[in-house]
Amino acid sequence: MDYLHHPFAAKRHTAFAKKGMVATSHPLAAQAGIEILQKGGNAIDAAIATAAALTVVEPTSNGIGGDAFALVWTKDKLHGLNASGPAPLSISAKEIKEKGHDKMPVYGVIPITVPGVPAAWAELSEKYGKLTLQEVLVPAIRYAEEGYPLTPILGKYWKMAYRKFKENCTSEEFTSWFETFAPNGKAPEIGEIWSSPDHAKTLRAIGETNARDFYEGEIANKIDAFMKRHNGYLSKEDLATYKPEWVEPVSTNYRGYDVWEIPPNGQGMIALMALNVFKELAKPEWQSANTIHQQIEAMKLAFTDGKAFITELEEMSVSVEQLLSEEYAKERAATIEVEASYPKPYELPKGGTVYLATADEEGNMVSYIQSNYMGFGSGVVVPGTGIALQNRGHDFSLDESHPNFIKPGKRSYNTIIPGFLTKDGQAVGPFGVMGGYMQPQGHFQIVTNTVDYLINPQAALDMPRWQWINGKTVHVEPEFPNYLVQSLVRKGHDIHIAPDTGSFGRGQIIWRNAETGVLQGGTESRTDGAIAVW
Repeated sequence: MDYLHHPFAAKRHTAFAKKGMVATSHPLAAQAGIEILQKGGNAIDAAIATAAALTVVEPTSNGIGGDAFALVWTKDKLHGLNASGPAPLSISAKEIKEKGHDKMPVYGVIPITVPGVPAAWAELSEKYGKLTLQEVLVPAIRYAEEGYPLTPILGKYWKMAYRKFKENCTSEEFTSWFETFAPNGKAPEIGEIWSSPDHAKTLRAIGETNARDFYEGEIANKIDAFMKRHNGYLSKEDLATYKPEWVEPVSTNYRGYDVWEIPPNGQGMIALMALNVFKELAKPEWQSANTIHQQIEAMKLAFTDGKAFITELEEMSVSVEQLLSEEYAKERAATIEVEASYPKPYELPKGGTVYLATADEEGNMVSYIQSNYMGFGSGVVVPGTGIALQNRGHDFSLDESHPNFIKPGKRSYNTIIPGFLTKDGQAVGPFGVMGGYMQPQGHFQIVTNTVDYLINPQAALDMPRWQWINGKTVHVEPEFPNYLVQSLVRKGHDIHIAPDTGSFGRGQIIWRNAETGVLQGGTESRTDGAIAVW
């Protein structure tokens, strides 16, 4: 991809490499991926190693007890893996209501669904890896055993989570979280060494058994016993019957580039729907208030419809093909006017997720994302394992008329989405932006920055971002140009300048030059991001 020069300076330089590249949100995790490449692994092995390391070095955003999705480019074909877990078979809306809840709780044992992360690693390793899972998990195990110093952004979110859990998570089921992540009665400080021998032991068992110990063995027994003791729903039977699903990625063509996402139950469709609507409008203009207004309005429409329709594929009342059709995009684009609209509002909670991208000299590329949701997830850690369990079930509804009404064995609407770009049947590369409901908005902004304005990967990530919240409310980053803020206000948008960049997502990009094989990557300046190259 050739880039033009624009009056915008990236905060970091784009990285270049030939033999391999790993881009993610923590330097040690990126190094873990490169270490595995240098030991003879491929991009898939590197992705697993990086993901496993992230559960150790960035527990504020993900863990072994979360969900995962992946887009894997290998042998000139893109493959999708959905490793999100379903609701336990014993759960019911009726029983949750009888326990005094009028909506799904955020913390505790009730919102815990089957974790998909260990199964994702095993599935990717078995199908496309060159090394064994046991070999690939070595760096993560080392970090967990030996410990590592907290980086600045990690330390910030760890302390925020500790304060939140200390206030909201006071019953016995949360004791192990505090013992694991606040061992001295407080969150570890920036620069302080933190380790988790239990986490290392669990990773070792996952590697030695290709994750079966997690779903059928001793770890599964510990999870089952803990849940029974605290009246939870997740059981050993739920774990034993779980298997990730290989899926056909969905795409739309945006000005000559094919943009790929995982199909529902994920929210990647929203990014594609917004791109379809936006490309029906006037030609984009660089840093134009009118263009950004149209982008925001396109995203509003996509989100409003996505939240209304997206759930498990077989339960959707509208097909994927309908939502991505040209006719649908034209109809929605025709509703956009010169001033801000007020669609049915949705409260968009914040999320906690990690994203990584890997590439090797053989042409393999991986776009991978995993999450415990909303930071540390449920606040529940299974004693003796180091496993923090996700609270993905919080996105279920107790309203029977809602598309995401909770049912036994059903997967919820899922916020985590990996992205991938191709052109003329050839891989351009993986991209992603973590961060709850910011994710499709981040995907949309990265694609438009790249395709419409031809700016390099690092600049595309560093561009000041906007985030639609609900109604006419839009948050923008502190560096968002003031003249654009004033123009958008005049168009009727309720603009809030955020105090920091924490809620605007954290992304990574790797693009490949189709002729030379040279890799170029960008990493997130909003976190402790790093690119490791070889």
